[in-house]
Amino acid sequence: MKRVGILGGTFDPPHQGHMIMAEFTRQAMDLEEIWFLPSYIPPHKKEAALPSKDRLEMVERAVASNLNFTVCDIELKRKGKSYTVDTIQALKRAYPDHEFFFIIGGDMVEHLPKWHRIDELATLVEFIGVHRPGFEWRPDLPVHFVEIPKVDISSTVIRKRRSRGETIRYLVPEPVYHYIKERQLYGNKS
Repeated sequence: MKRVGILGGTFDPPHQGHMIMAEFTRQAMDLEEIWFLPSYIPPHKKEAALPSKDRLEMVERAVASNLNFTVCDIELKRKGKSYTVDTIQALKRAYPDHEFFFIIGGDMVEHLPKWHRIDELATLVEFIGVHRPGFEWRPDLPVHFVEIPKVDISSTVIRKRRSRGETIRYLVPEPVYHYIKERQLYGNKS
């Protein structure tokens, strides 16, 4: 079976923290690929700042240089709220020869028991929790633990910096940086 890690998120925008999380998890868990899964409407967040076509384009540009990374647009095509259980069920039907691992940040581990249909989801996929600074590690469900370098970057911080005219270079992959600048995204017209 092919071992595939799924990294879901709004990716609004994708940043270096996502890339580091994916690469270190891929190696630590001996995964063959990491699939970046942009959500259409995440159930736990308000709507994304950018439309899905821009977020998809940025993720595609961010992962293009890594042969072990790919983009899965299943949630964008389905539209509506993006519940992980529905996505994993669809992926398992489409790829019966794949074993899926769902990658979550350490900040999400404590909320995992509250996820939609979590008991069913836990039978379909294994979870990998990535340590993030400032969050304790006490999972109520079985979660593999992966340690990565402490990188404190968030999409929220990037959007705020951009709106204030501050640099975001090196916080996002270079192709994403150029995409944001060229299209004057996140409120800065310079």
